[in-house]
Amino acid sequence: MSTVTMQRVTAAFRSGPLAVRSFRLLAGGQFASTIGDYCYAVALPWLVLSNHGTTVLLGAVLACYGIPRTVLIPVGGILADKLGPRTLMLFADVLRCVLVVVLTFLATRHTASIVTLGPTAALIGAGEGLFLPASYAIMPSLLDDDRLAAGNALSSTAVQAGSLIGPAIGGALVATTGASTAAFGIDAVSFALSALSLALTPRRAPAGSTAGDPDEAADSPTGPDTPAAGPDGLAAEPAGKQGVLAYIRQSRAMQVILVVAIAANLTNGGLGEVALPALAHAHWGAAGYGALLACMAAGAVIGTLAAARTGRLQNPAVFASGSFVVESGVIALVPYLGGEAGAAAALLVLGICNGLGNVLFFTMAQRSIPRAILGRVISVIILCSFGTFPLSVAVAGLLIHHIGPSPFFPIAGAFLVVAVLGGNTQREFRAFGRKPEPVAAERPT
Repeated sequence: MSTVTMQRVTAAFRSGPLAVRSFRLLAGGQFASTIGDYCYAVALPWLVLSNHGTTVLLGAVLACYGIPRTVLIPVGGILADKLGPRTLMLFADVLRCVLVVVLTFLATRHTASIVTLGPTAALIGAGEGLFLPASYAIMPSLLDDDRLAAGNALSSTAVQAGSLIGPAIGGALVATTGASTAAFGIDAVSFALSALSLALTPRRAPAGSTAGDPDEAADSPTGPDTPAAGPDGLAAEPAGKQGVLAYIRQSRAMQVILVVAIAANLTNGGLGEVALPALAHAHWGAAGYGALLACMAAGAVIGTLAAARTGRLQNPAVFASGSFVVESGVIALVPYLGGEAGAAAALLVLGICNGLGNVLFFTMAQRSIPRAILGRVISVIILCSFGTFPLSVAVAGLLIHHIGPSPFFPIAGAFLVVAVLGGNTQREFRAFGRKPEPVAAERPT
């Protein structure tokens, strides 16, 4: 590495998000946790499908996971604002660590029934529902606005890097041992590491510190009466005096975003959690499935890193929408590109588009939503995105049982493109996050 390059890397480390200790701890913990999550993503379908279970049973177990996750997302948003996101994330990680240990025990007994897997999956989903809003709400408390986009991109990159490594580890373990036990064990350890990183994060900020200082606390309170501009470019009420529902009623952009999130995700859960593992189980095995997930994760790493360079976009919503439209076309082609290599290439592009679009939209939301209600509004966005998961996986399990996994991919792609293009028919959606045009200075007369 040249001296100039080394100097640039050092300068970026000293002035960027990585200069903040709490951010480094958060990103490291999420990296470890994601490795475990993707070992779990390989292990659970194989536990069900390899013990004479069907896609109907897999869809039912995933629905047991998805329903409590959906129900508790709003609760997670409220608790993130009241207790602090760090505290809530720590509790959720400890809870899920214990539950995955239970799941590991069930895997040693080759148990694959709705009676045993359903309640455990439901409690794990409950922990995820509490965790998700806090994981998005925590970022503005760690980083100032100038470092927020880069921080979101780096945090997402850490997660995507974990999702690149996790499927390879999980697939290899399942393929070599013929069981899901070791992969579940890694997931439990990863939750413990994530909890440790959060425990080491300062609970309260030292006097006089501001967001983005190296010792900033993840649970430090924010000023309740700090005004913020809404995503429509209109002045918002003081954050501490404005309710979540009132904020959403006043923001046409937020209303459209919520509708688009629901429509775009109607088939998403079934695609990733039922159709893709069923396709891989029929043709390429556990190792092939892990490789496919790794390719999608590699694309997401590229996409999230690219998002770090989008801070100066004038129309970020339109740019992100274009990424999602490309993603929809790629989804439709996954089973029809000549086998595993073609599917892997398609999933690589899918990951790039999805990673780029998601980072852009959540960064715009974090910048636009008043800080005092950020956790609750983010929880509503996540609820609309994830709320369709139980229906999606249940319907996908039944549909794939009758038509096979391949035809499901074009259906999912069609739902996504219709949702995104429908949102872009609304001016407020296209203008979400748009930077104001610079005002020319008047010449003195």
